[in-house]
Amino acid sequence: MRKPLELYIHIPFCAQKCDYCDFLSGRAALSVQRLYVERLIEEIACQSAHYPGYTVVSVFLGGGTPSLLEPKQILDIMNQVKRHFRLAEDAEVTMEANPGTVTMEKLKACREGGINRISIGLQSADDRELKNLGRIHTYDEFLKTFQRVRQAGFANVNIDLMSALPGQTLASWKATLKNVTMLKPEHISAYSLIIEEGTPFYDRYHDHLELLPDENEEREMYYLTKQFLHSHGFERYEISNYAKPGYECRHNTGYWTGTEYLGLGLGASSYIQGFRFCNERDLGAYCRLKMQQEDVDDYLHKDIVRLTEKEKMEEFMFLGMRLMRGVSEREFEKRFGVRMGDVYGNVLDRLLKNRLIVADEPYVRLSEFGIDISNYVLSEFLL
Repeated sequence: MRKPLELYIHIPFCAQKCDYCDFLSGRAALSVQRLYVERLIEEIACQSAHYPGYTVVSVFLGGGTPSLLEPKQILDIMNQVKRHFRLAEDAEVTMEANPGTVTMEKLKACREGGINRISIGLQSADDRELKNLGRIHTYDEFLKTFQRVRQAGFANVNIDLMSALPGQTLASWKATLKNVTMLKPEHISAYSLIIEEGTPFYDRYHDHLELLPDENEEREMYYLTKQFLHSHGFERYEISNYAKPGYECRHNTGYWTGTEYLGLGLGASSYIQGFRFCNERDLGAYCRLKMQQEDVDDYLHKDIVRLTEKEKMEEFMFLGMRLMRGVSEREFEKRFGVRMGDVYGNVLDRLLKNRLIVADEPYVRLSEFGIDISNYVLSEFLL
């Protein structure tokens, strides 16, 4: 039987890097972008030779801004994937898109290439908040992009939102939720802003936290998100992700449940057969690769780490517990050959006693209180 595999394809280019972003992305000349796509297409063929026993169940084109690519580049990438990997007939294939970078021609190329899910980075429906984030689009440009995506025939659309922004209030966050739910997307990802070191936001706000919503306001936004989206038919299936029934993101769910994944492109990470590794992170070096076997060994399989059985158990628990259904005791025993209680008995007893988790046979999941302090609860599963 073939094993399931997820593909992540990194497109590291942006029209302008957002002030809060610490991803491996940035601006580049069109000539550099074209050379990068050529190398990426070569890498897809080169890497595929190592995975003959797998079926690709999901593909995710992320970045950066994949929707910056030319229509032919999008089509060439997807055709190369289908040419060199066995793609499941019902594979979920997602492309991230930013408002103002999407044309009908590009969307037509997406459909032709087999992309069936679009994830749009809105973040806020308030133009002032978007400007504070360093976003270069307006809410009106987002609406036009969303309309084009629907007109192109996409019936599976995610919208990314962000709360606890500079200048944001509970009222403006509720207005964003209201505006977005009126559009009836299938999926909403709603994250709180995290100030990452090394970003302009860190320099701007690290010593001026009074310019951001305080902890109580952030908590109110969190509760409002859950209640408001539930009242509009969105079920939370992961701490920060909500979907209409049947539209949960299968690619991300694979990450949380331990499905093997292969990262393609600059700096992309992989998890295969208990090993973690990543690709070359220097854009110039990546574009100079010949994509031969020695390049795979030296540049595309870098920083190799073999997870111990203990580390695999830890990841099974603290990633799986992010899901509202929790982790399966049966799956734990099947995967590791030992009962969950034999490894985590004391931890489980303590968390149950403090009402931070709930045991719903055969699952163990976070309680509502546990979700509130999930970082603490999840850290308890580190052995």
